[in-house]
Amino acid sequence: MFVKQLICPISEERVNERVVRLNALFTMLLALAGILLNSRLALIILLADFFMRAFTPVKTTPLSFMSQKLVKLLRWKKKPIDKAPKIFAARLGFLMTLTIVLLFLAGLYLASTVITAILVVFAALELFLGFCAGCFLYTYFILPFTGQRNQ
Repeated sequence: MFVKQLICPISEERVNERVVRLNALFTMLLALAGILLNSRLALIILLADFFMRAFTPVKTTPLSFMSQKLVKLLRWKKKPIDKAPKIFAARLGFLMTLTIVLLFLAGLYLASTVITAILVVFAALELFLGFCAGCFLYTYFILPFTGQRNQ
């Protein structure tokens, strides 16, 4: 029931849901590689990708480029969805990944692993269910403080 009551930021811009879901898969893989393989490079790539998606007008990031190519290779039809919730989710992903990187570099591996696990769960919800954890957080943790409704 609470899912139907979620309120997300909205815009007139659209993105391909197939690409968004594959971005979630690549997010999971990079985050897990970063933690499980102690790969700073994987975490930095993920951080940079989230930064580009969240804060720049760049249309294609490294992960979205790979996702777009895979969608084309698999010949999946385009499925347009609202872009604004995905930008909010990318900002959340950036903050989480920045926290992971800082904790990881500080040697706080357990803390970085916990945040990584949360990020992976959020990405898995997007990938497998099309559930935007960002919309959930926006509805229950951001909206009550801002009082703004974008609908």
